[in-house]
Amino acid sequence: MFQVYILLSDKTGKFYIGSTGNLEDRLSRHLSGRSKATFSGRPWKLLWTEEFETRSAAYKREMEIKAWKSHDRIAQLVKRIPI
Repeated sequence: MFQVYILLSDKTGKFYIGSTGNLEDRLSRHLSGRSKATFSGRPWKLLWTEEFETRSAAYKREMEIKAWKSHDRIAQLVKRIPI
């Protein structure tokens, strides 16, 4: 299974959207500062996940959410579907 996930930075209030085949490992890298993309926003909270059977389906959904470019729209998604 593959997951799309949304993190929230406690420091900046920004969202990070990603996809992975190993959510536990990916979160560990984000939270420990081993991910360049999220290093400066630490600490992060996992707010939302969605599962997909294929990597391509998860990536397509990740790109769809990123294309919204709207903090409010992403916040509505996170509130609507709790993890």
